[in-house]
Amino acid sequence: MKKLFLLTIVLLKFNGFSQTIQNSSYSTVGYIKDDGTVQNQSYSTIGYIKKDGTVQNQSYSTIGYIKEDGAVQNQSYSTIGYIKENGAIQNQSYSTIGYIKDDGTLQNQSYSTIGYAKNVNKKWAAAAVFFFFYRLN
Repeated sequence: MKKLFLLTIVLLKFNGFSQTIQNSSYSTVGYIKDDGTVQNQSYSTIGYIKKDGTVQNQSYSTIGYIKEDGAVQNQSYSTIGYIKENGAIQNQSYSTIGYIKDDGTLQNQSYSTIGYAKNVNKKWAAAAVFFFFYRLN
């Protein structure tokens, strides 16, 4: 059993463990790997989320930023939204446009489930919402 566990850990590290992003029907729309690589459902790389909060497209061009304070900015440093500690997603006017619940459920402003990002860091899930998979506003 211990050998199986160690082999699993090695395979996950070698392959780059990823978290699945799903739509409301539980169909996979993409993945966020542990190194911040964002892939679509076909495993093609569509972007990157750097540890410092920089968000890049597949060509490594910066398309935005997720700041430590939860501000979401475009490539010109204009704030386009916010991710709050409680998981509320707000637009630049502070109107709530969605939610990321603690269990990874993604909801629109009416609390209807639009997808799932289980075990995904909330800031990375916010990057997925604003830049890659969902458009809430």
